[in-house]
Amino acid sequence: MKRVPAHGGNVYEAARASGRPIGRLADFSASINPLGPSPAAVRALRHTLPQLVHYPDPDCLTLRRALAKRWRLATDQILVGNGSSELIHLLPRALGMRHALLVGPTFSEYARAVELAGGRVSYLHAKRSEDYRPPLERVLDTMQHSRKPVDAIFLCNPNSPTGRAVDAAAVRTLVQAAARRRIRVILDETFVEYCADRSVMRDAGRSANLLILRSFTKFYAMPALRLGYLVGPAPLIEQVRALQPPWSVNMPAQVFALAAIGDLAHTRRSLAFLQRERARFVMSLKALPGLRVYPSEANFLLLELPMSRSACVCAEALASRGLLIRDCSSVPGLNRWTVRLAVRRRMENRRLVAALGKWLGGPV
Repeated sequence: MKRVPAHGGNVYEAARASGRPIGRLADFSASINPLGPSPAAVRALRHTLPQLVHYPDPDCLTLRRALAKRWRLATDQILVGNGSSELIHLLPRALGMRHALLVGPTFSEYARAVELAGGRVSYLHAKRSEDYRPPLERVLDTMQHSRKPVDAIFLCNPNSPTGRAVDAAAVRTLVQAAARRRIRVILDETFVEYCADRSVMRDAGRSANLLILRSFTKFYAMPALRLGYLVGPAPLIEQVRALQPPWSVNMPAQVFALAAIGDLAHTRRSLAFLQRERARFVMSLKALPGLRVYPSEANFLLLELPMSRSACVCAEALASRGLLIRDCSSVPGLNRWTVRLAVRRRMENRRLVAALGKWLGGPV
């Protein structure tokens, strides 16, 4: 049986292994907004308690209408799911994907979803020598000259786990080239709130071959509630919706998300904080011996340890201090020295830098 990919954010397992309560762990393995959820959304969530005796709206209509208004779309161009992960796993089945091209190194669930649906995947990895810049030029060339045609391309922008992003114009060029070859583009914009000028959401629904994934998990800090959405042409959205289980999205998640997107003050605070703290965090990490910090436009950083060290040992050493990081050594296209760190609040980031510096300076 193929091993299920590991993900960050499993604080429960870490708490059991370390004997620490969850509240004493600093989780750098999951890239959640360091300022936490919107206060307005938390208040709205509290008010949902009397409604727990009712089933949730199976159509998520109020939330879909709000999202449609925000993006100037029709409601039938939007599907809300139990996290973007549910939608990722529905897509290959609904669209009958046989061969998908993944622009890597990237999120492992794309490959797993395609393979579980009976399809196969190929990778086109960014190069370490190019700081893992997404290789869209090579993707275009592959589409034109490949003897093994693909029917779908998965692109994460900005990409996880590398943090690199491509311009909206380059994404549009890719979508147009793919359309000429009847290839669908699945664009995951889970982290795009941190670089909104890279988004092509305003194009959604106008390109017959483009489907865009968004998540409330990261920027809106609601991973426990599970909510994401898919945007695209109404006929394709309906194909995916037809495979979705009933009552997939719970009512508290719908209420929370509706309030969160309306809290523009929290959005502005979050973006301003991230810009300042990420720059400070990068400078502190670059001062550590032998550490390579890659450019990032998201709320996390990809690091490469000295070759005398390994990501696995590093993750274990920091976990023993209550600091959880993402070991990326198993990600196709990366190496055994790569780890990912979320940007958290300043005191936590300082604690991580101090612990990592001490470990790097210790015996090999």
